[in-house]
Amino acid sequence: MKIELSGEHTISVFQLTAVFSMLFALVGFSYNVWRMQITEYNSNVRSASFELLLQLSELESIVYAAHYDQDVILGNPRKGWVKVNLIADLSMITEPEIGFAAEELKLSWQSNWQQLADDEASAQAVVIKIDETRAQVRILLKQLD
Repeated sequence: MKIELSGEHTISVFQLTAVFSMLFALVGFSYNVWRMQITEYNSNVRSASFELLLQLSELESIVYAAHYDQDVILGNPRKGWVKVNLIADLSMITEPEIGFAAEELKLSWQSNWQQLADDEASAQAVVIKIDETRAQVRILLKQLD
């Protein structure tokens, strides 16, 4: 079967089927690649977010040990610095909002770590930034497909 377009140009059903098959294959392949990229991104962000939540909890326990328990071992500021820097590093894998929150947390830690043991306001300032970062992580997790 042939379809006449104008004058000398004719297209067979076979040719139309081949063209449409190629188009559908291209669209299907493109969608599949796009979907796999989104799935991988979501998986990476989800893993980083769960690790961030763990590290934020551990940093909070360091702050509480330093201030409320006056424990120089569990409340060691060097451990706190390690956690704060790890949180900042992990935040780069996620979204910019979490990166900003992690940077604010790091600045708060930098300003307050020396007074944690003796100053309630310093401990609370760091805990507030931990809570704000944790809230940003939860928002991000809810937004993932």
